[in-house]
Amino acid sequence: MSNLFFNTSKAAKPLGAYPHAKKVGKLLFLSGIGPRNHKDDTIPGLELDAEGNIIKYDIEAECHSVFANVKAVLEASGSNWNKIVDVTVFLTNMKKDFPIYNKIYADYFTSVQACRTTVEVKSLPTPIAIELKVIATL
Repeated sequence: MSNLFFNTSKAAKPLGAYPHAKKVGKLLFLSGIGPRNHKDDTIPGLELDAEGNIIKYDIEAECHSVFANVKAVLEASGSNWNKIVDVTVFLTNMKKDFPIYNKIYADYFTSVQACRTTVEVKSLPTPIAIELKVIATL
């Protein structure tokens, strides 16, 4: 069984020693993908105070951006959006953000019908509100 690692400049750079994706057999495993912009590392709709605390964020903008990053990684790895089979979603504020995220998710995933798990986490490595962990076929 051959293992291949994938990275792309069309998604934000990984924050550590891991690839965007890894191929194992006919499956593609994506590392956690967030909404950071691949060009300048900004987070869409995010405002921080002088101490780096979140003043406000835009879950809708972050959803669209994280989905674009996932799509870029899938395509750079030889897969595509329609080959997603499983998605784990991490939200930092389930009560506030779930209704908006769930509506946007439905727009992107209605025809894909991937399995999904959504969990709330206290925080993520950068001041983002959403991150996706995806498994797709090749």
